[in-house]
Amino acid sequence: MKKVLGLNLVLLMILSGCGNAGNGELVGVQRRASFYEPDPHGMVFIPQGSFNMGGNDQDIANSMTTRTRTVSIPSFWMDETEITNSQYRQFVYWVRDSIARTMLGEQFEEFLIMEDRFGNEIDPPYLNWEADLDWDDEEYAEILDDLFLQEDERFFRRKEVDTRILNYQYEWVDLQQAAKKTNRYNFETNEYEGEVFNQFGEQVPINDRSAFIMRDEINVYPDTLVWIADFTYSFNEPWTEMYFWHPGFDEYPVVGVSWTQATAFSIWRTQLLNNFLRSKGQPEVMAYRLPSEAEWEYAARGGLEANVYPWGGLYTRNDQGCFLANFKPLRGRYGDDGGMYTMEVGSFAPNDFGLYDMAGNVAEWTSSAFDESSYDFMHDISPTYKYNALPDDHHTMKRKVIRGGSWKDVGFYLQNSTRTYEYQDTAKSYIGFRCVRDYIGN
Repeated sequence: MKKVLGLNLVLLMILSGCGNAGNGELVGVQRRASFYEPDPHGMVFIPQGSFNMGGNDQDIANSMTTRTRTVSIPSFWMDETEITNSQYRQFVYWVRDSIARTMLGEQFEEFLIMEDRFGNEIDPPYLNWEADLDWDDEEYAEILDDLFLQEDERFFRRKEVDTRILNYQYEWVDLQQAAKKTNRYNFETNEYEGEVFNQFGEQVPINDRSAFIMRDEINVYPDTLVWIADFTYSFNEPWTEMYFWHPGFDEYPVVGVSWTQATAFSIWRTQLLNNFLRSKGQPEVMAYRLPSEAEWEYAARGGLEANVYPWGGLYTRNDQGCFLANFKPLRGRYGDDGGMYTMEVGSFAPNDFGLYDMAGNVAEWTSSAFDESSYDFMHDISPTYKYNALPDDHHTMKRKVIRGGSWKDVGFYLQNSTRTYEYQDTAKSYIGFRCVRDYIGN
């Protein structure tokens, strides 16, 4: 009995000691790391607000897909320009280098991190990005030979990376399936009871939280042949051969990237930053992603009410008669706006939020699935309609909204409210993308 009383006394003293910091008051968890969110590099802050989403001019196509409604959008960050060839090439190079380090790690342990800081084995090991990757080293070159095109596939004997093997393995959490009440953890039975569709379209039981983790692999290299495939009887071979890799096109918007590739890029970009922040002991930030079509339209309007174009006017020219975007003017006089095809990002003035090329240059992927009637059933706060299309779904379920119009489109597609679509596994010479990142707080 004395032992029990003694133990209770010790526990009481411990609990009393723990409560001294707040003098018995509710003060919250102390010693949390302070957090300050600096402006992300190359991004613009878009303040929260409400606007009338939908048509502000005649519905020329008579499609009835942009019925006007009032919606509200939380604050977020957005890339001030479309993702450029140079920026996307960083993604391609990272995938290339990760494959090379994996190959070298099979024989050289310095390219792998085998243990954590406590000496525990890491399985599978991490790649060591601090190890020097010398492409000219003879020992390395022999191991990395499979990374390059073989002799009979080379043009003019140029040793080039085989882009067909530049595959990126990534994962994401399907929160939409996890949020369904039938898929929640049952605390009475201590188990999950629902079923989910995995990334292959197979319905599987939920044994644990791993059922909501979707894993996929995708080739990240842009489809450079779109410059020829998109146009019949048109000489665009120079753009196919030069556009993505030549330094003269570094600041041009990347094209030939599918919606799926753009989504994978956003996941990679998130991990790139958060891995760095974790290494410095700093809190992670919100994920990069494609904007919803409502966010895209709100950002394009630049805080102006009922404006037809991002610059706020009713016309595609200014008062000096100069065109205000890169598109297809005057029934096909492509060069009259300064560019025959795409142009360097930021070639025209930004809108009132500081965003460039929200009209013209290249159309842009959004995260939203396309449905003709989605404006009728979307919520009025941060509205969107998302659908993770399965491999065997009908092609209409793989439609994703694109916005902004491009260098080959007429002025109607440059309007803030015009919405159209393309299929998520399709790449085009006139579609690019930009990312957004949610703002922490209001």
